[in-house]
Amino acid sequence: MTLQNKWQAIIQITRMDKPIGTYLLLWPTYWALWIAADGWPSVHLLVVFTLGVFIMRSAGCVINDFADRKVDGLVKRTNARPLVSGAITVPEALVLFFTLIACALVLVLSLSIFTIQLSFIAVALAMLYPFMKRYTHMPQFVLGMAFSWGMIMAFAQAKGDIPLVAWLLFAANLLWTVAYDTMYAMVDRDDDIKIGVKSTAILFGEHDKRIIGLLQLLSLGLLWTVGELQAFGWPYQLSLVIAAGLFTYQQILIAGRERDPCFKAFLHNHWVGMIIFIGIFIEYL
Repeated sequence: MTLQNKWQAIIQITRMDKPIGTYLLLWPTYWALWIAADGWPSVHLLVVFTLGVFIMRSAGCVINDFADRKVDGLVKRTNARPLVSGAITVPEALVLFFTLIACALVLVLSLSIFTIQLSFIAVALAMLYPFMKRYTHMPQFVLGMAFSWGMIMAFAQAKGDIPLVAWLLFAANLLWTVAYDTMYAMVDRDDDIKIGVKSTAILFGEHDKRIIGLLQLLSLGLLWTVGELQAFGWPYQLSLVIAAGLFTYQQILIAGRERDPCFKAFLHNHWVGMIIFIGIFIEYL
């Protein structure tokens, strides 16, 4: 295999060619970072947390493919992934994963001891999530914790403690993550049932759309509470109203439970995260 082909395989296994997961991790991290820093995060914090998001998302994708290497070939959407095709070997994937974790560690070492301690939980969650789909129908909740832990770290670094508003943001993002990742799991539900992979899409069954809607409403309610505690005004409130409209559109997309519309609804959540961040950003101008 040529060096160019190997690099292309690395891009694929780290999903650098599919940045939606990075956006879904980045926007909530920015929510927390802006609020924790009262709207003015330092360049150092901005660089560390932004690079941290990119690196940890890539590491998470690698360990996910490692965990799923024996079942990805049985799923229509994933049967061409590098570990299935042989473009990357198992040892190469593990070396890549631990290299990315080492890079993340170098970044976090520039932060406080408290934040460094919390970072080990972030690594544990990233490593744990891909294996949960073997043992529980709720791996999406573990993913939600993994995708939300950077918010806790942002407050720990900027404030030196973890106030109530941090945990409210954590809970809001966790519920939102479960909602959109259930949409994502709906795409693979038929294949997952056949091969024995578990998900909330399977657990929720015929109630999937209602439960997703409830999770979206609860997430908005928690975010509204954050706004009240922070004394945010109309820009933030408007961002939540727009987010509610986007959630409504997603419900329309998943109404028929068809693969492509469900996947489109999942991708659409990038705009939700961005709109809410814009509302927070404007509040501090």
